[in-house]
Amino acid sequence: MREDFLHYVWQHQYFDKADLRTTAGEEVTVLKPGLRNADAGPDFLNARLRLGAVEWNGAVEIHLRASDWARHRHQTDAKYDQVILHVVGSADAEVARTNGSLIPALTLESRIAPELLARYEALLLAPPAATLPCGPLLREVPELAKIMMMERAMLERVEQKADAIAALHQHLADDWEATAYHTLCAAFGFQKNTEPLARLAKALPLNILRRHRHDQRQLEALLFGQAGFLVENEETAADDYIRDLRQEHEFLRHKYGLGAAALAVHEWNYLRLRPANFPPVRLGQLVGLLHARPALFEALLTAQSVRALTDFFRAPAPAYWRQHFRPGRPGKVPGLGQSSIELLIINTVVPLRVAYARHTGQPALVESAVALLNELPAEHNQFTDLYAALGFENRTAADSQGLLALNKGYCLPRRCLHCAIGTRLVQQPRLVR
Repeated sequence: MREDFLHYVWQHQYFDKADLRTTAGEEVTVLKPGLRNADAGPDFLNARLRLGAVEWNGAVEIHLRASDWARHRHQTDAKYDQVILHVVGSADAEVARTNGSLIPALTLESRIAPELLARYEALLLAPPAATLPCGPLLREVPELAKIMMMERAMLERVEQKADAIAALHQHLADDWEATAYHTLCAAFGFQKNTEPLARLAKALPLNILRRHRHDQRQLEALLFGQAGFLVENEETAADDYIRDLRQEHEFLRHKYGLGAAALAVHEWNYLRLRPANFPPVRLGQLVGLLHARPALFEALLTAQSVRALTDFFRAPAPAYWRQHFRPGRPGKVPGLGQSSIELLIINTVVPLRVAYARHTGQPALVESAVALLNELPAEHNQFTDLYAALGFENRTAADSQGLLALNKGYCLPRRCLHCAIGTRLVQQPRLVR
């Protein structure tokens, strides 16, 4: 048994309440179990209980063993002084508040129906190789329950991305244009190079780039120079174009006091990347976008369809970066592909709009942002294919985002009791094997 199971049992009151008493023999009546607390402090807040003849309002803390109270150092934390009942699997110790007053304890271990625990353990004890612990039982779950959980997980995923953008926006002094720039830079890393591109955006502030957006050559010099790609080596020694960019970068670097290149070549990732996804290729595409689209945020906010956004992202890279995978290494380079554009819409446009909508109080904009996911085709990878093989729908990007969120947020960490599918399976007696 894990502690989250006791949380679930207490929250839904799935235990025998006949002659309910504390370990000291005091009668307990649960008037209100309280609300789950997602922040620091006791597990359930605003609970209402009757202990003996006295009604209490306060918090409930839950542990597998009463001695976990001391292991978690709650006895020295004033946040836990509001606890009026300690709900435990087994009462192996007495616990007290910071002032030394004892806290009543209620033991649930013997009050939980064995079949309820058996259904929970059937999910929890599934083999580690089983990505979906509930896989063998999914046929018992109504299609509507799966669809609703997918939608919930998708919205949670969008909200998490929007939260990160909101934090970035606050860090950038509430500048939405700068927020769009930083978000796009990171997104052009396409996972493998997200982190170095995010650092590049910090090393080259938008207020400097704004002064040179109409001069593509200077944009190239600034971005490629600060990225560390303009160093002289065996491949670039005879490349006049790279030499000219290097000279331009040196001039601009001194002019703006940018210091040495923010990144070095070895900080970029090439392992297991196709040449079309090499960092210099993506950076060249970003240069083309910044040059052709001077008002990033407004365009990303107001585009009315996936087609309009696709046109927005199809800004051509500078000619050199359409013919070189790396500085000094020629080769025909394809433009930004449709699948890449769709990922940029999913990971940049949608959460950026949601963050802005929440900031300005425009719920309709949230709905229109999420609606873009239903316009986009589904993503297909090892995770989405796994769920599709088990009967989950995967027709649009909204579906695939929901499946990815299910996998990362619920199935892999075995958070079955936080998932509507898992709780439905635990609650259904006919599913006992």
